[in-house]
Amino acid sequence: MLLAACAATAPVQPTPSNKRYEDLAPFFSAWRAFQRPKLVDGVPDYTAGAMAAQHRDLAGWQHRLAAFDTTGWTAAQKIDLDIVRAEMNGLDFDHRVLMPWSRDPAFYVTVFDEQSDQPAREGHQASGAVELWKRRFPLAAQDATALAAELLPIPALLDQARKNLTGNARDLWTSGTGSMKEQSAILSALATKVADRVEPSAAVKRAREATDAFVVWLEQQAPSKKGPSGIGKANYDWYLANVQLVPYTWSAELLLMTRELARARASLALEEEKNRGLPPLKPVASAAEHGRRFNAGITEYVAFLREKKVLTLRDWMEPALRARIGHFTPGEQREFFTEVDYRDPVMMRTHSYHWIDLAWIEHEPNSSPIRREALLYNIFNTRTEGFATAMEELMMQEGLFDERPRSRELIWILVAQRAARALGELHMHGDDLPLAEAAKLASAHTPRGWLRLDGKTVWGEQQLYLRQPGYGTSYLVGKILVDELIAARSQELGNDFSLRRFMDELNATGLIPITLVAKQLTTPSPATAPRR
Repeated sequence: MLLAACAATAPVQPTPSNKRYEDLAPFFSAWRAFQRPKLVDGVPDYTAGAMAAQHRDLAGWQHRLAAFDTTGWTAAQKIDLDIVRAEMNGLDFDHRVLMPWSRDPAFYVTVFDEQSDQPAREGHQASGAVELWKRRFPLAAQDATALAAELLPIPALLDQARKNLTGNARDLWTSGTGSMKEQSAILSALATKVADRVEPSAAVKRAREATDAFVVWLEQQAPSKKGPSGIGKANYDWYLANVQLVPYTWSAELLLMTRELARARASLALEEEKNRGLPPLKPVASAAEHGRRFNAGITEYVAFLREKKVLTLRDWMEPALRARIGHFTPGEQREFFTEVDYRDPVMMRTHSYHWIDLAWIEHEPNSSPIRREALLYNIFNTRTEGFATAMEELMMQEGLFDERPRSRELIWILVAQRAARALGELHMHGDDLPLAEAAKLASAHTPRGWLRLDGKTVWGEQQLYLRQPGYGTSYLVGKILVDELIAARSQELGNDFSLRRFMDELNATGLIPITLVAKQLTTPSPATAPRR
């Protein structure tokens, strides 16, 4: 993902002199500044000329990175260089294939009212994100001025977008138009919160008017957009290998996701048969019950982690989970994840390892300057999404749901849904499957009708996976690679292996691709073995 705010000009490109590891950190900082777009009158410049110049200059950065001599470096230090190389490959892929600034209207959405549970927001966004969830309302005077300044570039950015968006990707265009309408709704809600503040109120008004005018323009252009939005199998394979650092191809992932869907549906059928005589799980039915059951669920889950010695607990972990219990949603408005969550509030706390990951960044940042910030292009997703998915089955195997056998059914429903939506992504990119058909595929193969076509979840997921290749598959592919890593560590350590030791080692490596975690922790690593 492109980072926010940058200097007007790129810094001087440093040439490694003595190729020491210590030289990588300043080189990395300079690279990150180069990766951000230049500002012209305070607006990020994504015009054709600016993007062509950036792509042309990228080769020089890649050459200088290749000049580092890693002789004598530790495994962890070599991995830091691998991370920088993957980021550079990501920018190269953006210029050669994805070109979000010219193909995807959603790229220009910059106002967000909810925090992502990832180190960086999913998908590609233009520089200069306005993260409203960070602000406390009513605004103090200083915050009011700062918010107005953040909103100021939006009209000019959207004017520039009309010239930049020359692509012909129909599904990206139409779904991106919907994303821009959501920005308008967010700005409308914001207007009521800042009505008593002249400066931000005026800035919100200008931003919303520009957004609405941009939506009209997008809708006018839509009939002319008739091309595919997927990137094709060859490009998908290159992206997996060189940016996401995943040791599979499109074809291999198709086989894996098909297998995972069958495994989940078969396991669910057997669990349901075994539990047929048990009462069904009752979903949360009121706001009071929501608060009671979710807080009790966190208490139970943290006690389980402590009793089973799953990991070395920190004092900040439980508060990080408790701060994210959410609020009650009535039954008629429930989407897939609330259908699961409301039937057993302990269940999704396992996947909520996301919030522990983010709290780790805040309370105990990684010692490596390369790993301390969120990696670009969501290349952390096989670790963040993959491990959070792995935690569900890991905790089931540890006995978390032994007293509630029906909750095991929810595990297999989750696996099936993730496999189904991953298949949607693969077919969109590999077979030019329209987004609408991918959504139907994911919905049809998710048990119990919980991934509704008349809801928002299935459409938002498939749009993200179309915009960000490899994201939809990262949950189960990452989980598979975690399984391989646990197997490798247990074989290496023998009787010295424990889940707690594994978890502590994993947490210490930071939020990097799971293949790089394996590369650091095992020698050799099955998770990084060639499979192409």
